[in-house]
Amino acid sequence: MKNIKNNSITAIFLLFSAFAFTQTPPPPNNGTTGSGGSTPVGGGAPIGNDIAILITISISYAIVRHYKNQQTNKGLYFDSK
Repeated sequence: MKNIKNNSITAIFLLFSAFAFTQTPPPPNNGTTGSGGSTPVGGGAPIGNDIAILITISISYAIVRHYKNQQTNKGLYFDSK
């Protein structure tokens, strides 16, 4: 019974704490109420270069992990013989 009560309290806490991080969507065109405007919602931030950096770092990490895995397993890939 105590375990069910603790799980229930934890679930309720997590549910209500998730609502603390919700926000209303930003107004269109950065708050201006006039019609038109070329600025998209979010400011039109360029993320092209950041994605290239993220992919480069991810590939580098994968190569290092693969190299360390080969060194640890001596390149045998878990042969059962």
